[in-house]
Amino acid sequence: MTSDARLNLRQTARDAVRAQVRDRAMDLFAERGFEQTTVDDIVGVVGISARSFFRYFPTKEDVALGEGERWGEQVVEALAQQPEDADPWQAMRDALQFLVDGATADPERALRDMRVIVSAPSLRARNMEKHLEWARLLTPAAEQRVGGDRKTRRLRAQVLVHGSIMCLDVAFAEWVAGDGKTSLNDLLDAAFNELHSLEV
Repeated sequence: MTSDARLNLRQTARDAVRAQVRDRAMDLFAERGFEQTTVDDIVGVVGISARSFFRYFPTKEDVALGEGERWGEQVVEALAQQPEDADPWQAMRDALQFLVDGATADPERALRDMRVIVSAPSLRARNMEKHLEWARLLTPAAEQRVGGDRKTRRLRAQVLVHGSIMCLDVAFAEWVAGDGKTSLNDLLDAAFNELHSLEV
């Protein structure tokens, strides 16, 4: 086996353990409450040490928020793949589609996760930080899709990016409030339609 193959195998195993820990932790958060669940509770259920836990997740909040940083990078990649002549709002809407697809592929789990996130002030704050980081990553790419001089493009790009992320948040919030019975795609489209009239 080559060194690259060994590294890939090791990473695959690490990802599998990380996913298992997160899934069991989210079940505990949903049952007992995020604040009431300790790291000791999680490692006791999963069967690993606290030291091992912190190798996978720096904080308890990181367990609940999942792959937030990686998802932000994926949104940037998805935006780059949109047609250059696409309407900026539509390009941003389509760049977020993989998040919708991920949630609707396993709606029960996605609803559980979202309920946990909105249940705790610390998680809501960290989620906002995550989205601010997404906006920082997305703004340079969005600038290439809007008109105006340099200063105006920067402003318009930030309106486009922050507005799009807010549409995502509103759509997910409405989806959770309706217990997933309304199409998440339709909710996100409706949110974007409210902002699409802004000229960028």
